[in-house]
Amino acid sequence: MNRPSSPQDRIVLEGMSFFAYHGVRPEEQSLGQWFTVDLEVSLSTAAASASDAVEDAVNYSELYRTVKGVVEGRRYRLLETLAEAIAQGVLSSFPVQGVRVRVGKPAPPIAGARLKGVWVEIERPAVSGG
Repeated sequence: MNRPSSPQDRIVLEGMSFFAYHGVRPEEQSLGQWFTVDLEVSLSTAAASASDAVEDAVNYSELYRTVKGVVEGRRYRLLETLAEAIAQGVLSSFPVQGVRVRVGKPAPPIAGARLKGVWVEIERPAVSGG
């Protein structure tokens, strides 16, 4: 039986919250606001599950630190740009086959709006080098 070429395994970090200064409006850039990030990486967990050794796994604490570094390390005007920066940071730092990033503003500054939040979700495959 042939195994699928695309892994079905995932690591998910859901509901990460960071205070940062992203946005188009001057008040977003000066006052800041909370952002929420969900991250899902696709990979094979076969080696880690067989060995039960952290050395064979993608460390989710390191995934968290990578996302935190991107969100808090630089200012972006658009959620789309922030999501792409997170995706590229993860893809360049971890042996994963793909990444899905969902970035949101739980309290977007939209006058008169009543909503839970505004989200951008992207999915990117790893680029094979060769």
